[in-house]
Amino acid sequence: MPSSPSRVPPPHPVPAAPPRNALACGIALLLVPLLVALLLRAVERPFFQGFDDGWAAAVNSSSADGDGGFALVLDRLGGPLGLILPLVLIGVLCVYGRWRSALFVLAAAVAANLFVVLPLKQLADRPRPPHPWVLVNEGSYPSGQVFSAVTLVIVAGLVVFPPRARRWWWAVGAGYVLAMMASRTWLHAQWLSDTFAGALLGAGACLVLWRVFAPLLRTEAERMAADSLWL
Repeated sequence: MPSSPSRVPPPHPVPAAPPRNALACGIALLLVPLLVALLLRAVERPFFQGFDDGWAAAVNSSSADGDGGFALVLDRLGGPLGLILPLVLIGVLCVYGRWRSALFVLAAAVAANLFVVLPLKQLADRPRPPHPWVLVNEGSYPSGQVFSAVTLVIVAGLVVFPPRARRWWWAVGAGYVLAMMASRTWLHAQWLSDTFAGALLGAGACLVLWRVFAPLLRTEAERMAADSLWL
């Protein structure tokens, strides 16, 4: 009997391969905050401002019940110090010869903040809530700190964890993102809608870049499976 043709071994499950609809979903997630930014630019009071005001009032009434210490920690973590974590991840990946994943992390968790969040802040030009508890710059919409939290959680899940561990990582990451969203409103640093916009932008940017970097990530996965990263 003729021998069956040799099969190509399946790629290593890390880094993860993107789904087919990653690009379309990513673009859709990016478009929603963009349209809202255009609305904020065009009208003085958007239709969702009442919801933001109600949430801000509820947070303000409950702020006296706690000192906000954890929120302050998240503020430091999500600020300039937040760049340390993705840069450390990039360095570790490079040490292990995974420069393709490192480029993906650099693009999604660092560069995208400059080329996605900052232009939208300038476009929307939305004032911050009154009397923020922490030092903030101009432009409340969208939340750059929530964007950074989402991108860090997603890229780490895709390039670090295998499928089984990735399940619990998503749960931990979701808790971290929700805590970051809550902390921004607790500190009166941003409106609630700003935090949702940051989350959508972060997920959308990661999905688009995941699709863009798919060929490089697949090559790396195959090299990891063959134990030939350095070749």
